[in-house]
Amino acid sequence: MNIQVEDIRIRAILATYRKRVPVTEGYVEVKDEGTWKQICDKHWSMKNSRVVCGMFGFPSERKYNTNVYKMFASRRKQHYWPYSMECSGSEAHISSCRLGAHLAGAGQNSSCAGGMPAVVSCVPGRAFAPSSHSGFRKAFRQEPLVRLKGGANTGEGRVEVLKNGEWGTVCDDSWNLVSASVVCRELGFGSAREAITGARLGQGMGPIHLNEIECTGFEKSVTDCKFNTESQGCNHEEDAAVRCNVPAMGFQNQLRLSGGRNPYEGRVEVLAERNGTLRWGTVCSHNWGTVEAMVVCRQLGLGFASHAFQETWYWHGDVSADDVVMSGVKCSGTEMSLSHCRHDGAHVSCPRGGGRFGAGVSCSETAPDLVLNAELVEQTAYLEDRPMFLLQCALEENCLASSAANTSLTSGYRRLLRFSSQIHNNGQSDFRPKNGRHAWVWHDCHRHYHSMEVFTHYDLLNLNGTKVAEGHKASFCLEDTECEADVQKQYECANFGEQGITVGCWDVYRHDIDCQWIDITDVPPGDYLFQVVINPNYEVAESDYSNNVMKCRSRYDGQRIWMYNCHIGEGWPLQLCLGLFIYFYLCFQSELGLKHER
Repeated sequence: MNIQVEDIRIRAILATYRKRVPVTEGYVEVKDEGTWKQICDKHWSMKNSRVVCGMFGFPSERKYNTNVYKMFASRRKQHYWPYSMECSGSEAHISSCRLGAHLAGAGQNSSCAGGMPAVVSCVPGRAFAPSSHSGFRKAFRQEPLVRLKGGANTGEGRVEVLKNGEWGTVCDDSWNLVSASVVCRELGFGSAREAITGARLGQGMGPIHLNEIECTGFEKSVTDCKFNTESQGCNHEEDAAVRCNVPAMGFQNQLRLSGGRNPYEGRVEVLAERNGTLRWGTVCSHNWGTVEAMVVCRQLGLGFASHAFQETWYWHGDVSADDVVMSGVKCSGTEMSLSHCRHDGAHVSCPRGGGRFGAGVSCSETAPDLVLNAELVEQTAYLEDRPMFLLQCALEENCLASSAANTSLTSGYRRLLRFSSQIHNNGQSDFRPKNGRHAWVWHDCHRHYHSMEVFTHYDLLNLNGTKVAEGHKASFCLEDTECEADVQKQYECANFGEQGITVGCWDVYRHDIDCQWIDITDVPPGDYLFQVVINPNYEVAESDYSNNVMKCRSRYDGQRIWMYNCHIGEGWPLQLCLGLFIYFYLCFQSELGLKHER
């Protein structure tokens, strides 16, 4: 029977559950002809509960105390929906379940003789569970082999799977709501609201691990489903993504934007309690940046942050220093609410005052995503001993180690670790420098404009993470060096042209240009970690900052250097982790042996 359900809700009846956010337990009610009606529980099953819980952002269902609900049901007259529901449990929405006529009578006269209203009790995912849950259990839980990347909102993103120590994507062949729901539930969300194909939430990098996935809907992990490991014919333009149902936490009601020219921008205002009353107030913009703005845009469901503003005097509305209700905000970027970020609490302190310096944001539905080609770095790295008289421009632009200031200009040289970098924009919008053309700085020595103070960090680290040498690359020229076959170049530096990197294009910094190096003149031979960080200060918003880091193992013997195991992201491939473990273990054993000999 094909019956359209207007709306559905979980209505809490117990006072203890009414105050909780999110609502996890209560009567299942459907809206029929504008009126909320209960469902008779005579044919209600746990499979039905699973589907309803999934729709409201909960991964699973549980049993509840029927006696309490029987008592409440006997106290008031119910208005029953005249249909029964029969779900298999794998559906993403009750509209996919079988519905049938069940009750005697119709409309307001429908009865549920001997029964009571159907009730669900749902289990929230760990990110939405009350904070009273055991920290010990959280610390020792097994992390999922699946993650979501590149999504603007909680519970959405490109699906990536960990296999043999390496993250890879999923091809969208046969991708559907059932398989997407397995991913969502595995990550602690509800069922899938949308199974997204065609890399609409950005392209991934590296291997494509899974293809033609077929799930029953009851698997604990998408890796338990049937799938094809062969990804022939698939490319990253077919990366699968999901939008999951997430619990209604009410975060959007705690924040608003005001004074902006459109609904996507404005001064950030939070609802805070002051002197026993709730009132709207501003946020101090001291140290306010892109990461904090990202949390605001996510909380309001407005996508990504495109800009973070530290001055908002030019927007509508009279704001005084007394209106500041939040200060000292520092976010990691993963928070679902600004209140989850570190901040000063009740004691507000705003160094420059909070009138014209209220924090502001501009949000966007899309964002760029820069990723470095790790393989090219590994292939092009080499050493050059370059005379100091050829390094005057580099010295002026701070591209050499501090000891270069004491090196003879006529007879001295610097040892440079050179390499090429190829930076792709795999996101959904163009990458543009933070500053407009009016703020670019002309460098007479190299005859070019700098559009960002620092675009990349190049570092050589000890195996314990201590920095032993560094370099930096000012983005004097962001342009489309090359693009995918169907993408048109838009940015070119010649003749003071516009700077940026188009989606589907990449900017190449060749190994033979100034500052494309690390000065390792003072570095002794040994084993090191080589690291490149793009957009290190988060000056420009991106959909994913975790892939802005590239790391390599490197060995330097005093004359030559080897780069190997180059990869993107903060983690290390499994085989490299094992190698490092063995290395440190042998060092430890050697140290013990030396102590024993002494």
